[in-house]
Amino acid sequence: MTELKNTERELYLFRMRLFFIGIFVFACFTLLLSRFVWLQIVKHSVYALQADENRISVVPVVPNRGLILDRNGVVLARNFSAYTLEITPSKIKVDLDVLIDELSALVDIEPKHRKRFRKLIEESKNFESLPIRTRLTDDEVARFTAQRFRFPGVDIQARLFRQYPLGDVASHVIGYIGRISQNDAELIDEMEDGSNYNGTNYIGKEGLEKSYEKILHGNTGFEEVEVSAGGRAVRTLSRNAPTSGKNLILSVDIELQKVIEEAFGDRRGALVAIEPATGDVLAFVSKPTYDPNLFVEGIDQQSWNELNTSEDRPLLNRPLTGAYPPGSTYKPFMALAALELGKRTQSQAISDPGFFMFGNHRFNDDKPGGHGMVDMYRSIVQSCDTYYYLLANDMGVDAMHDFMKPFGFGQRTGIDLEHERAGLLPSSAWKRSAFKKPAQQRWVPGDTISLGIGQGQNTFTPLQMAHAMATLVNDGVVMKPHLVKMVEDPQTRLRSLTVPKESARIMLKPENIEFIKKAMVGVQTEGTGKAAFLGAEYVSGGKTGTAQVVALKKNEKYDAARMAERHKDHSLFIAFAPADKPRIALAIIVENGGFGSAAAAPIVRKALDYYLLGKKNSAQDKLPSTHPIDPALYRSDSQLKLDAQAEEGPKAGGETQGNKE
Repeated sequence: MTELKNTERELYLFRMRLFFIGIFVFACFTLLLSRFVWLQIVKHSVYALQADENRISVVPVVPNRGLILDRNGVVLARNFSAYTLEITPSKIKVDLDVLIDELSALVDIEPKHRKRFRKLIEESKNFESLPIRTRLTDDEVARFTAQRFRFPGVDIQARLFRQYPLGDVASHVIGYIGRISQNDAELIDEMEDGSNYNGTNYIGKEGLEKSYEKILHGNTGFEEVEVSAGGRAVRTLSRNAPTSGKNLILSVDIELQKVIEEAFGDRRGALVAIEPATGDVLAFVSKPTYDPNLFVEGIDQQSWNELNTSEDRPLLNRPLTGAYPPGSTYKPFMALAALELGKRTQSQAISDPGFFMFGNHRFNDDKPGGHGMVDMYRSIVQSCDTYYYLLANDMGVDAMHDFMKPFGFGQRTGIDLEHERAGLLPSSAWKRSAFKKPAQQRWVPGDTISLGIGQGQNTFTPLQMAHAMATLVNDGVVMKPHLVKMVEDPQTRLRSLTVPKESARIMLKPENIEFIKKAMVGVQTEGTGKAAFLGAEYVSGGKTGTAQVVALKKNEKYDAARMAERHKDHSLFIAFAPADKPRIALAIIVENGGFGSAAAAPIVRKALDYYLLGKKNSAQDKLPSTHPIDPALYRSDSQLKLDAQAEEGPKAGGETQGNKE
């Protein structure tokens, strides 16, 4: 049976389908048009910016780090550019060891480079580009560039590197820079200007490199670079140039520094030399030294172990953090205190039997039998311990503390290096705060006696001793010691002083200062420093000293020949020159060097010969037997009388040993 088609119904259904399809298509086109309008008109600026951000990469431009120069323009820290092979770990899709093995076929990569790279990965806060090899040769650059397509995530960068051309000379002054560690990065994030370190890989770690970090670093710039879809730079669109860091002009005379470091040889110790009128630190020696170049790219384990475990402690900044008893170098300041406080006159004399009795305790002078009749002049020239035992007992600990404090003893000087140690200038108030038990808090009068000869609880840094010496010969005018004399703008060449004026004034009587200086000149011409300064072409003042390292047993005599090397006394010396108008004041300690006149004074002589005369080698071995300067010119009238009256006292042994000069 044949079905009849309902043509009209089918036509109706077809038209309805066509209608709904048309509506659907129209709706789709409407949505597309709406989206097009939304993207191209309404959101045009937003997506145009995003497109530019995908097309344009903002790259930080690290500024040139400022130079460090000595007072005469000698470059102590500089920059140079070199190529570095760098890996971005986050972009590496293969095993890292396999990748490095393949790279080593093109570039020389040693085991130490691999170890350092692994350490950098551990220390890095994020997966930025890290160096596997620095300072590539031209051949290595060419070989890698030809094969670069094989190593996504690996690239060659041109970097600035820090170099210290004089190696270990003045290393404790200059310090060094090193790669930013995770701890450094966290500290930078907390800084207000932390964004200034975007793209920076290195930061000051020690010395002036650290304390002047912000000044040396400069201001980071940026470049807008157009990049391809693969991330390759196509062209530079704009550039905001970085501002180079400022240069540091030091007060240090690097040639003087070299002379002193060479004079120390293999001995341990420290010397600080200061220009009294300005506070300029002319030399800042800590021996032994180290090579700061080892630290720039990360020190290898062997070198680190050698430095860190050495018994000589080359990383210790002795002038800044080494605290030592001043020994007899303290006596000129004790004498000045006695004059200023009215405890003694210049001519007042004592009879020295070779010891001082305090109760049942006997404090020995170093000279058996004593020095006879001793006035203040002779007490300094001949370094009479008994004179200062008695003086310390008469003055008391608090009077000594209050007089010495303004000179900087036991106080931080504020020098422009971090981690300065305060040392200890004892007082009764200090003892009450330092100990918990009441019995320990009470100051025992017997403890005061040894303070008079620079022993006991007195511990000062070589920097403090030099600063005090400079203040004394500068007539009590206190100048803050500083290593950076000026900061220089590399663009304008404008320079600004770091310490433009005095810090304070100690009110001292000029006649008392002149007397102490005169007595210290006597030390050089007729006293304990005479041997080291025979034939000098200038007049200088000084004071020898020794500092006990280990306590002796009861009735035990000091015998350097039978003692272990590191148990021997420290050798000290303070000095200034020329005597009439001092241009340099200094303090030195030679650890375990013995008598101050034997170890420390000859080094001081070489330093003064060079600074005042330009002589690098002192001709001491060829000196005449007589001194060209008449010692009588620097002796007091009372001393001339006492020399004729001096008598020897009885031989004496005892419990507490005096200082040995």
